[in-house]
Amino acid sequence: MTEIWRLDGVDLDRLDRLASRIALNLKSGDVVTLSGPLGAGKTTLARTLVAHFDKGSEVPSPTFALIQRYETPRLALSHCDFFRLDAGELDELGLDDALADGALLIEWPERAAGWLPQDRLDIVFDESGQHETRTLVLTGHGNWASRLHRLQAMAGFLERTAFAEADALYLQGDASARGYARLVLPDRQAVLMNSPRQPDGPPIRDGKPYSALVHLAEDIKPFVAVAEALRARGFSAPEILAFDLDKGFIVLEDFGDTVFKAVLARGVSQPELWRKAVDVLLALSEAPPDPTLPVEGHNAYAVPRFDAEAMLVEASLIAEWLWPAAQGQDLPREVRAEFESLWRPHLEAAAQADPGWVLRDFHSPNLMSLPEREGIGNVGLLDFQDALYGPLAYDLVSMLQDARLDVPEALERAELDRYCAARTARGGTFSSDDFRMLYATLGAQRNSKILGIFARLAIRDGKRAYLEHMPRVARYLERNLAHPALADLRAFYARAFPSAEDLPPKSL
Repeated sequence: MTEIWRLDGVDLDRLDRLASRIALNLKSGDVVTLSGPLGAGKTTLARTLVAHFDKGSEVPSPTFALIQRYETPRLALSHCDFFRLDAGELDELGLDDALADGALLIEWPERAAGWLPQDRLDIVFDESGQHETRTLVLTGHGNWASRLHRLQAMAGFLERTAFAEADALYLQGDASARGYARLVLPDRQAVLMNSPRQPDGPPIRDGKPYSALVHLAEDIKPFVAVAEALRARGFSAPEILAFDLDKGFIVLEDFGDTVFKAVLARGVSQPELWRKAVDVLLALSEAPPDPTLPVEGHNAYAVPRFDAEAMLVEASLIAEWLWPAAQGQDLPREVRAEFESLWRPHLEAAAQADPGWVLRDFHSPNLMSLPEREGIGNVGLLDFQDALYGPLAYDLVSMLQDARLDVPEALERAELDRYCAARTARGGTFSSDDFRMLYATLGAQRNSKILGIFARLAIRDGKRAYLEHMPRVARYLERNLAHPALADLRAFYARAFPSAEDLPPKSL
C-alpha cells in the first residue's frame, strides 16, 4: 500500500513549512529517506527537520561520521548520510537500536536498500524546478501511506486558512487520538487540532461499541457546536477560526501555556484557581444547553443525554480491567452481574437529577488561567467535545477530585459547601442534601471509570505513567463510598477491589 504526494515549485520557505508539518507526525520507529542528486536540498530538509525538534542545535553534515544522533525532548533523531558507506559498514551502525527510541533521516538510502523497512516515508528531490525551486515527490509505504494521506489533507486545509504560511510547532496532546500544533506567524498564532474521525470499536453491549454507548464524540462537530454555544453564553471557550468537519481539522484560538497545572507550578494559589473554576460551574448551572446547537453551514448538533446506561458502562471499566489485574483471573459473570445490579438503581436516580451542562472533562489539564479577562471569562475551557446534558454535580466532582493532582480534602469540602450555598441562595428546588448524595454517587462512578481507564492504558497500551495516579483516584473513591447512601456499593468494593494503599497492584 502506497500514497504519493507531489509538490511543485518548492522554495526554501515551503521546504521549511513542509519540514514543520512532517515533524508533527514523526515518532519513534519512523524512517524517512531523502533521495536526489547532489545539491538538490536533501541535507537542507534534514537539517530543517532536526531544527523543528531542537531549535538550539547545530546540524552538521554527517557524511564522514555516517550518522549523527540528536537527543531532543520528544524523541531521538538520527541523521544518516550513506554517500560514503562502504560494504559491510551498515551492520555496524546499529540502525535497529536507533529506531527503538527514535527516528531515522537517511540520505542516499539506495546504499542501504536491503535494510530499509517496509513502513517508511520516501522523499525524492528533482532539480527541474525554476527560480531556485524544486519538485518533491513524497511516497508513503506501509503504515506511512495513510499518514501521508492525512499529512496532505492537513496541508490542504491550512492552505485555505489565514495560517497557510505558518510554522507548525508540536504540542503535547492528551490520551486520545487527537493531535495538536501551535501555528505561528509573525503577528499572531493559533492552535491546530488534528482530529480524524475515529472508527467504531468492537461491539461490547447491545451490538454497540464503547464510544456509542457512552456518547463519545466521533468527529469534530460536537467540539465546534459546544465551543460556539459556550462562547455565546460568555464563557472562554476558544474561538473557532476555521474548520473542516469532513476532514477533522480545526484552527482555534490559542490561549497560551497557562494551563492550571503550569500556573500552580509558578506559585499561584490552588484555592484561588479552584474558586474561579467553581464560579464557572455555578454560572454554567444557570445557562443550560439547548437540545440542539447550531453549526455554521451544517445541520445542528443534538446534545446527547447522560443516561444511566452510559454511566454504568463507564463505571464497569473498573470491573473489566482492574478486577482481573488485582484478582489474577478473568471477571466471573456473577461478579459482573452483582456489580451492575448494585450500581443500576443509583445511576438511574442520578441520570434524572439536577440536569444541565456536563462538559465531562472539567479538570486541571483542560482549564487555562486567563487573568487578563474578567469574571467567568478568566478560566479558559478546553476538551469539551464529549459534553452531555446530565447531572451538574458531575463536573464539580471532576474539578474537586482531580485525577491528575491532589486536591486537599479541606479545599474540596470548602468549595462543595460554597457551591451548595450559592445554589441554595438562588431559591427554587435545589436541595443541598440531595446534591451531596448525587455528588458522592457521581464521584464513585467517575473514579471507578478512571481507575479502569488507567489500568487499561497500562495493560493494553503500555502507558504505565498513569499508574502513579491510581492511589489518589482510589482515595477519592473511598471518600465518595463513605456516603451512607452508598453503603451497599462500599461493601462490594471492599471485597472486590484493592484499597488505595494497595494500588497499583503488582500485576500491573
